[in-house]
Amino acid sequence: MTGSILTKQIIDLDKTREIYKDASASYKSRIVICAGTGCMANGAMSIYNKFREVIYERGLKVAVMLDKEEHKEDDRCDNDFLLVESGCQGFCQMGPLVTLYPQKILYTKVKTSDVEEIVDRTLIKNEYVDRLLYECPDSKHHVRDMDKIPFYERQNRIMLKLCGHINVHDADEYIANGGYFMARKSVLEMTDTQICKEILDSGLRGRGGGGFPTGRKWDLTRINESDVKYVICNGDEGDPGAFMDRCVMEGNPHSVLEGMIIAAMAVNATKGYVYVRTEYPLAVSRLKTAIRTARENGILGEHIFGSDRSFDIEVMEGAGAFVCGEETALIASIEGKRGMPSIKPPFPAEKGLFGKPTVINNVETLATVPVILEMGAEEYRKLGTETSKGTKTFALTGHVANTGLIEVPFGTTLREIVGEIGGGVIDDDGNNCGVDFKAVQIGGPSGGCLTQEHLDLPLDYDNLRDVGAMVGSGGLVVMNQNTCMVQIARFFMQFTQNESCGKCVVCREGTRQMLALLDDIIEGRADAATLDLLEELANTVKIGSLCGLGKTAPNPVLSTLKYFRDEYIAHVYNKRCPTGNCDALKTYRVIVEKCKACGLCARKCPVDAIEGSKGVPYVINIEKCIRCGACYTACKFDAIVKG
Repeated sequence: MTGSILTKQIIDLDKTREIYKDASASYKSRIVICAGTGCMANGAMSIYNKFREVIYERGLKVAVMLDKEEHKEDDRCDNDFLLVESGCQGFCQMGPLVTLYPQKILYTKVKTSDVEEIVDRTLIKNEYVDRLLYECPDSKHHVRDMDKIPFYERQNRIMLKLCGHINVHDADEYIANGGYFMARKSVLEMTDTQICKEILDSGLRGRGGGGFPTGRKWDLTRINESDVKYVICNGDEGDPGAFMDRCVMEGNPHSVLEGMIIAAMAVNATKGYVYVRTEYPLAVSRLKTAIRTARENGILGEHIFGSDRSFDIEVMEGAGAFVCGEETALIASIEGKRGMPSIKPPFPAEKGLFGKPTVINNVETLATVPVILEMGAEEYRKLGTETSKGTKTFALTGHVANTGLIEVPFGTTLREIVGEIGGGVIDDDGNNCGVDFKAVQIGGPSGGCLTQEHLDLPLDYDNLRDVGAMVGSGGLVVMNQNTCMVQIARFFMQFTQNESCGKCVVCREGTRQMLALLDDIIEGRADAATLDLLEELANTVKIGSLCGLGKTAPNPVLSTLKYFRDEYIAHVYNKRCPTGNCDALKTYRVIVEKCKACGLCARKCPVDAIEGSKGVPYVINIEKCIRCGACYTACKFDAIVKG
C-alpha cells in the first residue's frame, strides 16, 4: 500500500453506521423540518429557528447535528431533541411540513405561531395537535400516522425512501441508512462486467425520458478503450412543472454521488460532472457540500475506499437552456461551447466529453442504482411491468388536490395517481367538489395528453408510446374540464419555440410557424385550411428535426388534435372556445331577467356596442362588440355572461 493511501482518511462505513445508530437512540424525539425549495419558500427556516428558540425557553436541550461522541449509559440525556433539516418530503400541497419521530406524526401547513403548541402538547405532553394533522376530505378524519395518509400509503417510495427523511447536512446519517455501502462494494468487490450485468438484469431504463436500458449504455461505454472516461449526471431539468431531479439533489445528494461512483466503476471512468441548471441554487449548494464531505472521507478523489481506483466529481452549472438536457448539447456546454445538439453517431459512449467515451444518465437513474445493488436485480425486477421495471417518480401538479413529488411502480394507472394519491380533481379555485377530469399532460413539452379513456392505462414506456405520449422526465399536469386544450398546446409550443437552439431550420422555423397557426386559432383568424396545415407541419417537424427537442416538440399539438379535435373545430369553424378561455372568441350577452337597466355597462363600453334605455333591459350588439370584457366587469348584478 502506498504512502498516499496510508495518509488519506478513509471512512469506516460500518463503524460510522454503528456509532450513528447508537447516538441517535439518546434523543427523545427527532423533529424533521422539510427544507425543500417549496417549504423553504413558505417559511420553513423560520419554523426551524422557532423550534430552537421555544425548546430552549422550555429549559430543554436541542441539537441540530447528532452528537456522535461515545457516551456512557448514564451520560445519555433522554430529554434532548434532535432538530433536522430534510429535503422535500413530497407532500408539497400541505407544506410547510414538520414530522416527528419515532411517533411518525406529520403536521401540515405549519406556521411559526404553531410551534409553541407543538412543543408543549406533543413533545412534552405526548398529545396531538389535531388541527395540524392531515384531514381526509371524504371522512373528515384526522390521520395521525403519516404512513396511513393516502398520499403516502399508495406510493412505493424506494428511490425516495431517504429523501425528506435524513438530515441533508449530515453524510453520516446517509451512511447509517446504508449509504455508500454499495459504492464500496462496486469498488472493492465487483468487476466492471459484473456491475453492468447486474444493472442490465434489473431492467433499469433511463429515467430522463428516452428509456434506453441503462446497463446496455454502460456496457457500450465500458468496451471502448480510452485513457480517460467520464460519467455525467444530467440534472438539467427544464420541463415546466417538473421538479423530481431537483428534489433528489436537494434532499439526498449523496445517493446521486453514490450512483455516479458505481457507474464510474462499471465503465472505468476517473472523472464525473453533475450538470445542474443555475436556477437550482439549493441543489447546487447541497451537491457541492456532499462532494466536499465525500472527498474528506476518502469516498471521492484518489484511492477511493483505500483502493487503487480514483474518481472525482465536479458540479457544472448550466445557464438554463432546455436544449442542454439533450446529451450532446449538454456535452458541448460543459466543454465551454454553445449548447447545441450534434449529429449521432458517434454516440457519447464512443466519443463524448472532450472526445472521450462518456456515459450520461439523469439524476433519478443514478440515484436508483445503489437501490438496485442493495435489493438485487432479481428483486428489483419484480416491480413494474414486463417491459418497464421498477418505480418512477412523478411531479404531480395542476388541477389536483394533492400536488407533490410521488414514486409509484410502472404499471400504476392514472386513476390511482390522480384519484387516490392526488386526492381527486379540483376546480379553478382549488375546491375539491367533483369536477370532472379532462386530461393530463405527461412528459412535459416533449410528451402528450392522456384523456378519460386512458384513466385505466398502466403507465409504462411502451403503453404511453402507443397512445402518442411518453414518460419523459416525469411531469404530470392534471387538467379539469374548464381547461382549453388549444391553449395548452400553445403554451407548450411557445416553450419549445423559445427553447429551440436554432441549429436546424425544420425546428427553428417549424415551431415558429406552428405557434403562429395556434395563435390564429385562438384569436379567431383561422380558416378551413389551418388545421390541415398545422397537422402537416407538426409531422414534418417531428420527422425532420435533428435532436429530441425538435422531434418531440409537436407531441402536445398532435395529441390534442387527436383527442380534442372537436375543440379545435369549435375554435376554427364556430369561432367559439368551448371553455370560454380564449378572450378573442368570447361572446357576451345580457340575461334579461337579471338586468336592472342601470346603464352602467353601456357607459363602460368603449365602442358603444350596448343598447338600451331606462326600464328596458340592455342588449349587446355582437357585430360591434370587441370582446374587451368591460361590461362583464362593470355589471354588479351578474346580468352579463360570457362564453
